[in-house]
Amino acid sequence: MRIAGAPISWGVCEVPGWGHQLDRERVLSEMRSVGLTATELGPDGFLPHSPTRRKALLEEYGLRAVGGFVPVVLHEPRHDPLPGVRARMRDFAEGDVDVLVLAADSGADGYDRRPQLDATGWKTLLDNLRRILAAAKGRGPAVTLHPHVGTMVETREEVERVMEGSAVPLCLDTGHLLIGGTDPLELVRKDPGRVAHVHLKDVDQGLAAKVRDGGLTYTEAVRQGIYRPLGQGDVDVAGIVTTLGQSGYSGWYVMEQDTVLTSAEDDAVDDVRQSVAFLEGLA
Repeated sequence: MRIAGAPISWGVCEVPGWGHQLDRERVLSEMRSVGLTATELGPDGFLPHSPTRRKALLEEYGLRAVGGFVPVVLHEPRHDPLPGVRARMRDFAEGDVDVLVLAADSGADGYDRRPQLDATGWKTLLDNLRRILAAAKGRGPAVTLHPHVGTMVETREEVERVMEGSAVPLCLDTGHLLIGGTDPLELVRKDPGRVAHVHLKDVDQGLAAKVRDGGLTYTEAVRQGIYRPLGQGDVDVAGIVTTLGQSGYSGWYVMEQDTVLTSAEDDAVDDVRQSVAFLEGLA
């Protein structure tokens, strides 16, 4: 298994007001302390913008960048996402980043509300995915789409619509899929070849049901601990990893548990350490 970390497991997030943001030196040091050798980039500004400086900084901590989360508005007919995505492709290629992880951004701050797409919005979204895949063909990083709570691709119906209406590979985020109503193990069994990148999360199903039913916002659920150390929640992480392995998946498993910190005194590294140990046990 190729195991990587993610800054969001230390509460580092692009959402305004998300919580206390730890400095990168502490996060990268703690990644190294638990034995990680790779990470995703985190939000803009967490690491240097220069691909060369970013790569050099990570190497100081024995890390390499394997992917980056890029929210992009894909559904708005008057907005062309391709120039911005091309710029991120160049940035990733120059910094030796393997995977560009797109999310269908709603256009709102955060992930607690979103509009509903009409037929025009869906056509625009799917057309833009096709254009982005064509632009990425044969160059730069792999491009995947990340179904994500609070984006335009969240629910089971929306995930299926994307899979049927485009050829875009998926970033299989086990937590966001489950919260949105998709069984990630079922998806992997049905179409393992569609998975090009993996974010492993474990989830408290009771809190997930409250998010689906509107009883909790996503941010509230994260604050209440919807994400558990791997192996301690209701996602069949072992079954997913086993099925992917048997299908020939050779990509990254990014250990990622969204968390909200209240101060620099909060300790996020213990949950990460437990999750890494769980994955090493599977390996």
